Amino acid sequence: MADIKDPENTIIIELKDGNVVIELLPDVAPQHSERMKELARAGEYDNVCFHRVIDGFMAQTGDVANGDMEDGFNLRMAGTGGSSLPNLPAEFSKLPHDRGTLGAARSQNPNSANSQFFINFKDNHFLNGQYTVYGRVIEGMEHVDNITKGEPPANPDRMISVKVAADA
Repeated sequence: MADIKDPENTIIIELKDGNVVIELLPDVAPQHSERMKELARAGEYDNVCFHRVIDGFMAQTGDVANGDMEDGFNLRMAGTGGSSLPNLPAEFSKLPHDRGTLGAARSQNPNSANSQFFINFKDNHFLNGQYTVYGRVIEGMEHVDNITKGEPPANPDRMISVKVAADA
C-alpha cells in the first residue's frame, strides 16, 4: 500500500484488478473533498459503475443515483443523475488536469458538480480552469488504465468499494 501521509484525506477504491489510492486535496477544493468522503463513508459509491470511459481521455463514475450495479441498475440512465445533496460550487485552481488527477464531473453549469467524478488517463490540459481538480491517484493507476472502455461500456466495470483510508 502507498505511504499514506493523511489517512483522513485518502480514498481507497477497490476495483476488479486491485486498489486505487487517491490523495484528496482539501486545501485546493475543500467542498469537493468533503463530499467524496461523505459519500464514501455512507457507502454510496460501492458497486457504482464506470459509465463513460474514453480511451486516451478519462474514466467517469460516481452516479450514485443511477450507477448502482446491485440495485435497479440501468446503463442508459447511468451518468444522468447524482445524489440528492445540493450541487457544489466550482473550486477551480491552478492545478492542471494531469494523468491520474481526479476531476469533478458536471453539466454545462460550472456550479453543478455533485457526486460524479473522472480520473484522467493522460494530461488533459484543455480542461484546466473549467473542471475542479480535487485529488490525484498515488497508487494503482495501472488498474485505472484497465477499466473497460465505452460510452457506456457493454459490461461496465464498477467500484467494488470506496473507503476513507482512516476508516479502512
